[in-house]
Amino acid sequence: MKINNPNGVWPTMITLYKESGEIDFDAMGRMVEWFIQNKVDGLFAVCQSSEMFFLSLEERVKLAAFVAEKAAGRVPVIASGHISDSLEDQARELTAMSETGVEAVILISNRLAGADESDDVWKANAQKLIEQLPDHIAYGIYECPFPYKRLLTPSVLKWCADTGRFFFLKDTSCDVEMIKEKLEAIKGTSLKLYNANTATLLETLKLGVDGYSGVMANFHPDLYAWLLHNWEKQPEEAQRLSDLLSVASFIERQLYPINAKYYQMKEGISSNYHSRVRNQDEFTSTNKAEVDQLYRLSKELSKQFAAVATKN
Repeated sequence: MKINNPNGVWPTMITLYKESGEIDFDAMGRMVEWFIQNKVDGLFAVCQSSEMFFLSLEERVKLAAFVAEKAAGRVPVIASGHISDSLEDQARELTAMSETGVEAVILISNRLAGADESDDVWKANAQKLIEQLPDHIAYGIYECPFPYKRLLTPSVLKWCADTGRFFFLKDTSCDVEMIKEKLEAIKGTSLKLYNANTATLLETLKLGVDGYSGVMANFHPDLYAWLLHNWEKQPEEAQRLSDLLSVASFIERQLYPINAKYYQMKEGISSNYHSRVRNQDEFTSTNKAEVDQLYRLSKELSKQFAAVATKN
């Protein structure tokens, strides 16, 4: 199993719920279609944005299988979902996830060692975990901020790349120099690096990162797709768009993922912004006004950059 068509925009999908609190699979289906219409290159289902720490294993598996089936033949789907502490339980979770039809399962970097444990411990635990999993599984890594952020060192990434089993890294360092070192460590291997940070995205594209995998693709994925696929051909317009996207990404500091769910309500995807990780009552009228403004700006920018692409 290997990720096909790895370059480009890979949204970290949110999970939408019914009023009853159950996953709204009709709305999730509309979301998949919306992403594909907006030119994403792949989908990262069952991640922190998906509220995976608040989903049962049955829900995580069902969600990954649903997204994989809906997107089949159009864009590849990857998924994480191992949230347990013990390696045995993680192996059970990842094995179940590998049977959903996703093209790779994504390891959470902080699940394989404690915050005070060394890289050697991480690699030893990763090896133990892989040995418990079926041979056909392809892997990725996500530097998830919860419950603590473990950024992988270049030497650990080289170890991962040298196994020949890792194809995807969602980098959350937000640090150009660190990304540069990581790229050097995995150069010439099958392991591809995806930046989760908007402010450093354009600069790191110039260094060789393979794409974007961040929360802001839940708001305006088409604008990230334009940037990813046009930055070399139209550098001045790409810089302008990058600046605008960086400012727009300040919305992340608001009440995420509720604000993303509200944005997708405006797209007609969902009927509510329920969440299991945040209190929706904290989403104020001012918060809504800010997302409304972002929505209008995004639509205007989409028209502008579509016209730029046509003209050139």
